[in-house]
Amino acid sequence: MTFRNQFAEDIFNLKYRHEGCDTWAALSRTLVKEVCEGLMPKSEVEQLTQYMTDMKFMPGGRYLYYAGRDPDTRYYNNCYLLSAEEDTIEYWATLAGKVTSALMSGGGVGVHYSTYRPSGSYLKRTGGQASGPLPMMELVNGIGRSVMQGGSRRSAIYASLHHEHGDVKDFLKMKNWYDMKVGDTTIGHLKEADFNFKAPMDFTNISVNYDTAWQNHYWNTGEVGEVFMENVHQALKTSEPGFSFNYMKDDEVLRNACTEVTSADPDDVCNLGSVNLSRIEGISEFSDVVALATKFLLCGTIRGIVPYEAVQRTREKNRRLGLGLMGMHEWLIQRGQKYEVTPELHRWLHVYKVVSDTTSRGFAAELSVSTPAANRAIAPTGSIGILAGTSTGVEPIFAVAYKRRYLKGSSRWHYQYVVDSAAQELIDRYGADPDNIESALDLAADPERRIKFQADVQDYVDMSISSTINLPAWGSKLNNEDTVEPFAQMLAKYAHRLRGFTCYADGSRGGQPLTAVPYREASNKQGEEIVETHDICDITGHGGSCGV
Repeated sequence: MTFRNQFAEDIFNLKYRHEGCDTWAALSRTLVKEVCEGLMPKSEVEQLTQYMTDMKFMPGGRYLYYAGRDPDTRYYNNCYLLSAEEDTIEYWATLAGKVTSALMSGGGVGVHYSTYRPSGSYLKRTGGQASGPLPMMELVNGIGRSVMQGGSRRSAIYASLHHEHGDVKDFLKMKNWYDMKVGDTTIGHLKEADFNFKAPMDFTNISVNYDTAWQNHYWNTGEVGEVFMENVHQALKTSEPGFSFNYMKDDEVLRNACTEVTSADPDDVCNLGSVNLSRIEGISEFSDVVALATKFLLCGTIRGIVPYEAVQRTREKNRRLGLGLMGMHEWLIQRGQKYEVTPELHRWLHVYKVVSDTTSRGFAAELSVSTPAANRAIAPTGSIGILAGTSTGVEPIFAVAYKRRYLKGSSRWHYQYVVDSAAQELIDRYGADPDNIESALDLAADPERRIKFQADVQDYVDMSISSTINLPAWGSKLNNEDTVEPFAQMLAKYAHRLRGFTCYADGSRGGQPLTAVPYREASNKQGEEIVETHDICDITGHGGSCGV
């Protein structure tokens, strides 16, 4: 398989290539054999291998990383969903141990903290006062700062708190780095100058949980409430916290680090793979890929190992599958359609839902294992989207051309110029003007289109969708104090059809990984790898897609 561009090949060589898996085809053969052989018929194993070789099915990054490695280290599952189950000294220590174990296995962690008493609460046992959940969040963040996931990548952590928790107002502002003074400057400005500068919760994405009662209150009164309004204000200004919605699923407060997997059970686990719509020949082939990909993930719950016994028990009970989609925007571009869920896409999404559900139930019965509790979750697919050279998850292409910043080795940051593969195909095949191709930055001026797209796809997904909506910089004409209330009302209108929502305001965090550049600048420098000597934001003067 030839990668679509040099950057995709470089990412493969940097992150996944190793002895015995030195080409994409070799890695595909090795992984499918390790996960599926003996559990699926030989003909299906061969067909699935071909689909993966052709990048029509892309297993999650942890599957790719551990293919062909020591069987005792095959941590195929991506992230672990944890809960602060008890507000006791003993369980604080237990949670810290679970976080450390999960991160060291290569997975990210998501923790829900609403069980902890608000700060200042009276403690009968000692006569003292509770510290509240925020210090424990900082402790978990500190563990993530010190532990490279599986020794190979930066830690990914998520923390959430219920909208009625006594400490939620402090939680909302935990990452207001530009308000935190250090001498005559702020942590935010120091973070701009040095991405590795330590900042509160810098390895953690934070989110507020909203339940059915909140949704019903909004419908009955038209009021979103003080916490939600401040949450929107913070999100538009600083890009955090995000929003986790649990309408009619109030027990499913747990999320993974990227929030696409949901659960009510502590110690649950992610299990991710994506069907690449942009490479699929037609709806019949799509149905076949969905079926075999579903079987692959179910086999993964049998063949993959997990870091501790509680995760094993929960996985055996739930066998949660996270089959997602990627290349959706390219699929639309190929058909000359705008970024919206068209009637044809609705038909494909219906097949995605029905086939994954039917296959999951039937194959679990064949294997005499528990039926998966859920089957679909759409992940952000960052690295595997780059490998496949297509748009990631439900996201529109970020920009026609950009610089991508990444960590190489333990501490050196590099960047490369990238022309989006879907955009390049339009330019090469149809002579499209690169200045007229719709991107996430163009849609930043119309956030409702992004929210509606996510809601329409969510109707077919039984867990959640990880998606970050780009917004103009805070203080600009389209994102300022006057836009907060209208945005809050717009988001509340769709909330019951969403499970999660995050946004990124241009320039709100230092060290942005993606930075838009003119097409002609990038096209002349593709494949160049540059060692970074300054913060990428200072080099380019442009914004980016997301921050930590």
